[in-house]
Amino acid sequence: MRLRFLWPGKTKNPDLRGLQALYESRIRPLAAIEVIETRQARGLAERHAGKIRDLEAQGLERHLDGAFVICLDDHGKEMTSAEFARFLGSREREAGTPLAFVVGGFLGLADRIAERADMKLALSRMTFSHELARVILLEQVYRALTIVGGRHYAK
Repeated sequence: MRLRFLWPGKTKNPDLRGLQALYESRIRPLAAIEVIETRQARGLAERHAGKIRDLEAQGLERHLDGAFVICLDDHGKEMTSAEFARFLGSREREAGTPLAFVVGGFLGLADRIAERADMKLALSRMTFSHELARVILLEQVYRALTIVGGRHYAK
């Protein structure tokens, strides 16, 4: 299974960056993983949200071709960890197509990226910061891969 994680900008919080690295290292023995941090729009006021999302979308779009695109979205499909594991297991059988998980920046994703998604996934009905969502996503992917592989993961 090939997994691609995309988001604009680097994770700035050092604690979250450490957790991100932890889960990336745990996923690596279970699946091919690529984390792509694209260019983050800088220097624009929040009132230019559309322009910010558009600039960030340009960087994300370059890495979506040929992938099954899963965008994190507040209104996306919610799944239990077991359901998510079954989903990943079913996608694993389509080995030639990488899964591209896309997390938006602090203002979310441009509409054209969300519309391009093959699936929209909600981590929760609650809202998380984009940096925390990255860590939660990586942890849930790791958990799902351990379930698919029949490995033990402490609850």
